[in-house]
Amino acid sequence: MSAYAIAQIRVNDPAEYQKYLDGFAPVFARHGGKVVARSPEAEVIEGAWALPRTVILRFPTAEDAHRWHDDPDYQAIAAHRHRSAECNLVLVEGVD
Repeated sequence: MSAYAIAQIRVNDPAEYQKYLDGFAPVFARHGGKVVARSPEAEVIEGAWALPRTVILRFPTAEDAHRWHDDPDYQAIAAHRHRSAECNLVLVEGVD
């Protein structure tokens, strides 16, 4: 069953965050990930949304998502994101 990682992000240091983006794609693709939606400023139509930028990532399975997130190569580039942005990240199962 597919799985979706949903990230809310506020970038505080664009130059440092760009280092994260520069290394993201190869590791992400290695785990079968696909970006299905992204918005620099999500439109809130009900309730509250903690951070402005939203990205939705799809993986073939939750296990693939966990392998991506736990991959040492990803953790190395994620350090740039940790230094440059606030982020909430959740994983939800898809409905196939």
